[in-house]
Amino acid sequence: MKKSHIHIVTLGCSKNTVDSEHLGALFRPEKYQILHNTDQKADIVIINTCGFIGDAKEESIDTILAYAEQRKTGRIRKLIVMGCLSQRYKNFLEEEIHEVDAFFGVDQLREVAALIQQEELINIPEHYKRNLSTPEHYAYLKISEGCDRKCSFCAIPLIRGKHVSVPEKALIDEAKQLAASGVKELILIAQDLTYYGIDLTGKRMIVPLIHALAAIDGIQWIRLQYAYPAGFPEDLIELIATHPKVCNYLDMPLQHINSVLLKSMKRGLDGEHTRELVMKIRQRIPDLAFRTTFIVGYPGETREMFEELCDFVRDMRFERMGVFAYSAEEDTSAFDLGDEVPENEKQERVEMLMAIQQDIALELNRQKVGSIQKVLIDCKEGEYYIGRTQYDSPEVDNEVIIQEQQPMRIGEFYDLRITAAESFDLYAERVG
Repeated sequence: MKKSHIHIVTLGCSKNTVDSEHLGALFRPEKYQILHNTDQKADIVIINTCGFIGDAKEESIDTILAYAEQRKTGRIRKLIVMGCLSQRYKNFLEEEIHEVDAFFGVDQLREVAALIQQEELINIPEHYKRNLSTPEHYAYLKISEGCDRKCSFCAIPLIRGKHVSVPEKALIDEAKQLAASGVKELILIAQDLTYYGIDLTGKRMIVPLIHALAAIDGIQWIRLQYAYPAGFPEDLIELIATHPKVCNYLDMPLQHINSVLLKSMKRGLDGEHTRELVMKIRQRIPDLAFRTTFIVGYPGETREMFEELCDFVRDMRFERMGVFAYSAEEDTSAFDLGDEVPENEKQERVEMLMAIQQDIALELNRQKVGSIQKVLIDCKEGEYYIGRTQYDSPEVDNEVIIQEQQPMRIGEFYDLRITAAESFDLYAERVG
């Protein structure tokens, strides 16, 4: 029997990636071939949308419209839209885009699978199997859903709801399945990793969870993304500093350093305590790659406040950094403050802050020239192999580029000598 091809188009963050991979595993493999983010022809297209900020919403709508045109002309026979944008704006989308067969929210994976397979919902399993869209040697592990924080600018709690931890046993079972399939690197993701377990036990359980995951045969790297600064647990600092399987890497969005803005943002820490936290982590883990993100153009951000942020970035010398222009999101508490910083000024501030970071990143990368680094090979592009060190997460951070005559195996670790550096890339060769 000829299989139907289902193309799952995933937009937005890695949490959406995990949802798409769980969705792909709900289709009967004897009847459906699952494709992720591909140019291949497919009968059915499912778009997993992002609705976090203005640019993401625009990308989601543009993608829907492009596939709606294909649905109209018969190039695809079914078009489904799901995820964050659909959760938040379902009624509007249904009124405006009639070519879409159905819209679903963020927690309706089984309903999507049931509709397409024309089965009763009761027949669709609830499990943690995955149809990986990443290379088989690394995978994201989403340890919780939603968020209890009250950040003034963020619509995630409105879209995803309150914080709900995935039970530890379910996560261990899922991680064991991933390890058995060849996964060596687990990238732990959540809206706030450090909050894990509070709803289950009344205590933060992120450290015991990491210990349990690290004990699984085959898992060699565990990477932590999306940690919240307020209430950051001391024992997690110690774990990163000492556990051989936990990468010296931490993704902690700080958003700003000015105390007035941090209070308005409802971040739970002022500028002084934010600095103290960064310095404490730096002192305990001197070899840490600290990744953070900042928002510029938030309501009330004066030029002086922005300069304070620039000075903070110069002082802290973050290894990895992203910058977002503030996006006013309806129904958030910051929305009522207005959007007083002009868009061109926001973009200018983004570019200025990233220019500072580019110089810092180049200096830090040049310090690695001549050193030996353990590198995980992700892929081959043309005559170059592309890999990453423990200090880099896929898609968003540095890559290590190797021009190697002898074959290297994708998904294997190699000790490589760094030979040259750019702001966001390293070049390497085999030792000896």
